[in-house]
Amino acid sequence: MRPLPALRRNVSPEHETARGPTRALERRLGDWARARLPGFLVDFSMFVLKQGWACLFGALMLAAILISHAIWQPGWALQRYDALFLFAITVQVLFLALRLETWTEVRVIALFHLTGTAMEIFKVDAGSWAYPEPGLFKLMGVPLFSGFMYASVGSYMARVIRIFDMRFQPYPPFWVTVALAVAIYVNFFAHHFLPDIRWGLFAATLLIYGRTRVWFRLSRWYFMPLPLAAFLTSLFLWIAENIGTMTGTWLYAGQATLDRVSFAKIGSWYLLLYVSFVTVTLAARQVIASDQPALQHDPDRDRAKDHQPQDHAGGDADRAAL
Repeated sequence: MRPLPALRRNVSPEHETARGPTRALERRLGDWARARLPGFLVDFSMFVLKQGWACLFGALMLAAILISHAIWQPGWALQRYDALFLFAITVQVLFLALRLETWTEVRVIALFHLTGTAMEIFKVDAGSWAYPEPGLFKLMGVPLFSGFMYASVGSYMARVIRIFDMRFQPYPPFWVTVALAVAIYVNFFAHHFLPDIRWGLFAATLLIYGRTRVWFRLSRWYFMPLPLAAFLTSLFLWIAENIGTMTGTWLYAGQATLDRVSFAKIGSWYLLLYVSFVTVTLAARQVIASDQPALQHDPDRDRAKDHQPQDHAGGDADRAAL
C-alpha cells in the first residue's frame, strides 16, 4: 500500500492545549500494549484499543444507563433521567479538565447536542419513540440527557479523527456534502408529511462519497471506503440503541423492553452519520483540508526518537494518541 507523504505540519493552539500529561499517558498505554502483543496482532489490537478510547464518552454513557437501570429505585429523591443528565455534564467537564477533548471538539459536540435535541423533541411529539420515566430535566417530554447521546457520537467522531490521524481523500466538493447532509436531516422530519426519500439518499451517499477513502494510521497507513466505515459504525450504534431500549430508557412506538430494535434503524443511523460527519467538518474544517499532510510520528519506529529536544518535537504535538 502506498503510504501518504510524511510532512511537517503547523500546530494549532487547540492541539497544543491537548498536549500534556494526558497525551503522555496515552502514549505510554500504547507502548505498553505494543510491547506485549505478537507482531501480527499489533495493528488489529491497536485498532480496537484506539476505537475504544475514541468512544470513551459514549461507553461511559452506556455504562451509566446499564448501571442506573440495575440499581435505581422508584422511591429515590433523584430521578434516573436527572441522574443521567448530571452524570453526562460531569463527564463533559472532566473531559475538558483532563484535556481529553479540545475546544474545537467541544464545538462539534455542542452542535450535535443542539441538532440531536431538536430531532428528539420533534420525534417524541410525532410518537416515533418515548421516554417513559419521570424527570425534572425534561424539555417537551425529552430528558436533557438524550442530547448527550447524540453528543457522544460527535465526541467519538471528533476524537477518532484525531487519534487515528485520519485523512479523507479524495473529498467531494464541500457544498455538495453540506447539501446532502441538509437533505438527510430534513427528511428525518419531512417523511412524516411527505414521501420518504431515504432510498434516494442512500444512493446519493454512494454517488458522492463512493470514491472517498478514510486513511488512518496504525504502524502504517490503511484505508477504508467511507461508505463502508459509515455502515460498520451504524451497526455498532444499532447495538448501543438496543441497550437503551432493553433497559427501558427509551422505547419505540409499539416496542416492549425485550423487543429487538428494527434492523431498519441501521439505515437511519447510516444516513445520520453523514449528517454527523458534515457537522464535524463545519465546526473543524481542517479535518478535510486538501493540503493536510501526514504527521511524522510512527509508533513502531525507533522509540529513541521520542527523546528528541522539545523544540524539535513541537511539530508532532498533535500526534495520534496511543
